[in-house]
Amino acid sequence: MKRTALVREIRESSEDELRGRLGRLETQLFKLRLKHSTNQIENTSQIRSTRREIACVMTIMAERRRAKQADAKQS
Repeated sequence: MKRTALVREIRESSEDELRGRLGRLETQLFKLRLKHSTNQIENTSQIRSTRREIACVMTIMAERRRAKQADAKQS
């Protein structure tokens, strides 16, 4: 999946969907790291892409939190 399509999909997700996705990605990252340490992983770039997707999800969640705080201060 292209990066822009991934970001668009993440931005359109609700807060609950983002939390679920983050949990799944962290579990996937753990499994990939375990496979890497036991030399069972063939494509090590999966680790990097998973880390980047986690960062993207966390960034969007933080942006939404800051936006809510800014709205609360304005009111």
